[in-house]
Amino acid sequence: MSILKIARMGHPVLRRVADQVENPLDPEIQRLIADMKDTMKDAGGVGLAAPQVFQSKAIMVFYVPAFRKSDDPDDAEVPLSVLINPEIEAIGDEIVDGWEGCLSIPGLQGVVPRWNKIRYRGLDEYGKDVERIAGGFHARVVQHEYDHLIGVMYPERMEDMTLLGFADELRDNPPETPLRQGASSADSSDDGANDESKEA
Repeated sequence: MSILKIARMGHPVLRRVADQVENPLDPEIQRLIADMKDTMKDAGGVGLAAPQVFQSKAIMVFYVPAFRKSDDPDDAEVPLSVLINPEIEAIGDEIVDGWEGCLSIPGLQGVVPRWNKIRYRGLDEYGKDVERIAGGFHARVVQHEYDHLIGVMYPERMEDMTLLGFADELRDNPPETPLRQGASSADSSDDGANDESKEA
């Protein structure tokens, strides 16, 4: 397996809508998935989309570590997962704010509004159907990665650009702006501005 170079904000591959994957079992797709897993782990992220490694394919890999879960049963620990050709829809209309980082925007973090609960569908790495309800941090990670597949970077989702900054500066000078928090918003904790493991 290989550690792949990560595209940074400004590269055109991150502005494109990713192509659907016709055959998840194609050896090249399987190799890409394996390399994405290794690259995400090596970079210390919790998610990675194929466009971030210069491949305009509708593929994401992600996981939710145990310490990120909340009391919401839909915001549970999630093992390393693969989602191909995903579709997402909101469940309810609750929006929560949370800090996000991105492996394609190294060093920066910002507060991004996201749906608190979603349903997502797609295929796993073996081509089998996946459908799941996700809440809290789990939902946030999937929405962040899905955005990469439609050519959107998280700063474009932000409502207050004063809440975008370098992680170390935010850690030393935490903003006083209150965030919208849901019951399962694991991403809205006080340490959100300095948790580099949240980069996706």
